[in-house]
Amino acid sequence: MELSQLEVFLAVAREHRFSRAADKLHRTQSAVSQTIRKLEDELGEALFDRSSREGVLTDAGQVLYEYAERLLNLRHDAHESLTELRELQKGKLVIAANEFTALYLLPVLAEFRRLHPMIKITVQRALGSRIPDDVLQHSAELGVLSYKPEEPRLHSVVTYLDELVLVVPPKHPLAERPIISASDLVGLPFIGLERGTRLGEAVRESFAQAGAPFQPTVEVRYCNTACVLAAAGVGAAVVDPFSPRQGGSHDLIVRPFAPKTVAVAYMRWSEAEPLSRLAKTFLNEVRQASGLLGRDGC
Repeated sequence: MELSQLEVFLAVAREHRFSRAADKLHRTQSAVSQTIRKLEDELGEALFDRSSREGVLTDAGQVLYEYAERLLNLRHDAHESLTELRELQKGKLVIAANEFTALYLLPVLAEFRRLHPMIKITVQRALGSRIPDDVLQHSAELGVLSYKPEEPRLHSVVTYLDELVLVVPPKHPLAERPIISASDLVGLPFIGLERGTRLGEAVRESFAQAGAPFQPTVEVRYCNTACVLAAAGVGAAVVDPFSPRQGGSHDLIVRPFAPKTVAVAYMRWSEAEPLSRLAKTFLNEVRQASGLLGRDGC
C-alpha cells in the first residue's frame, strides 16, 4: 500500500461517491476508480460495496478506514514536527521594543540564542507609541510595550510583571533602610523620570498616593541613565528592576520602593495572521521566564 492510495481511499469513503472524491482530489473519476481497484487487488479484498451507489464500505473497508486515518494523521504530525524543527533551527524573528522592555528581554534572548544558535533575532528599538504601527505594518512580528494600547487589531498577553525599585549610592543616608518610601525622599536629591513616559507617570502617581511632593533635582528619560547618575552620587532614583543590573558597573544599593509601583510589559502581535512557530516558542519562553505561562493576558 502507498499513502497516496490511502488518501484516495479515504476521500471516497468520506464523500460516499467516486465522483465527489474525484472533484475533491482534483482528479478524474476514472483515475480514482483505478486507484481503488489497484488497492483492492493488492489487498485481495473488496473495499466498497459495488451494488450501492453511495460508496458503502465493506467489512474490510471499515477495518482499513481506521488504519488509513491513523497512518495519514501520523504523516501529518511528522510533517508538522519536522517543519517546526526546521523553523527553530534556522529562522528570523523581529521584535520591536522600547528602552525598558528591551532590557527585560535580554536574559531570555541570551538563553534563546543558546538553545537556537541558528536563529537570527533582531530587536528594533522604538518609541512605545510607534511599536503598534511597527507590528501592524509587519516590520516586526512581535511588539513589547509597557502599556496596553487601545488597538483592537492587536492580540495582547502580559509577559512581565514586577515592582519598581529605588536605587541609591552606598553612602546615601537612606542606604541602610530595608524599604524606602516616597515620603523618605522629601528634601533629598532625587532623579526623576521624564513626565509623559509610562514609568515617569507611574512614579509621580506613587508620590501623590503617599502625599509626598514630587521635586526631582534632575529629570532623565531612561532608567539606565538614572542609575548612572545615582551611582555618581547625584541622588536617589526609582527605576525598573533590570536597569541597576545592566553592565555590572553601577555601584548601587537597591531597595524596595513604597508605595508599590508596578512595572508591566505586554507582548503584542497582529490578529490578521497567526504567529509563526518561532514567535510562539519565543513568547512561551519569555512568559515562562517571567512566571506568567498559563495565565490570561490582560
